Amino acid sequence: MRPTIPFLFARRVVAVGFVAVGMALAGGSAGAQGTNRFEGDIRAFEARDLREAPPERPVLFVGSSSFRMWRGLETAFPGFPVINRGFGGSQMSDVLHFFDRVVTRYRPALIFVYEGDNDLAAGKTVDAVFEGWRQFVERVEAAMPGTAIRFVAVKPSPSRIRWLEAQRVLNERIREDCAERPHLGYVDVFTPMLDDEGRPRGELFLDDDLHVNDAGYALWASLIGPELEAWAEGRDGEGE
Repeated sequence: MRPTIPFLFARRVVAVGFVAVGMALAGGSAGAQGTNRFEGDIRAFEARDLREAPPERPVLFVGSSSFRMWRGLETAFPGFPVINRGFGGSQMSDVLHFFDRVVTRYRPALIFVYEGDNDLAAGKTVDAVFEGWRQFVERVEAAMPGTAIRFVAVKPSPSRIRWLEAQRVLNERIREDCAERPHLGYVDVFTPMLDDEGRPRGELFLDDDLHVNDAGYALWASLIGPELEAWAEGRDGEGE
């Protein structure tokens, strides 16, 4: 006797249910965030953390490819437990999407964040990007009170000169926001990357005129290093 149509339909529903459950189990906690295009990058971080435990209370660099492509970042500041979690061509919305997996999981003592560059180039307004920054700060404050945050200014680049004024306005708004609270800070890499005519210095970039080269990163290190030192001295003065 051939199975009836209702019976075949029921079997198909059960089979689909098992597949869905299996996929959910395989994805683990990442399942809810699996739709983001950077899921693979985040899973790679998690696999790395399993192979090599990250330092406790690190200095976390999180953001887009301007951090991701910084070769030697994790050893650029001797004496500080730096971890680099820059990924892809991310925007602030991506960092917020993966916040628990690239920020709070490390319980950082200090965070350097670089976002806004790709956001503006994708068509987001200064107001929208600034709101993303405020959301990031609020989430850090709620999850890890006392954690310091430093915003690394959106860099001017030859390939994105059409957004130069928007970058300038965004940087200034965030700089003013950081000045109002002692646990926030602003690292101005924007101004030193402009020439005397106010245009991006081409010698600081790779051939794509977007990403920073070794000379550019040396400049960044010279600006971020003093921020690290000042932060460390402040912690020592507070007896932490």
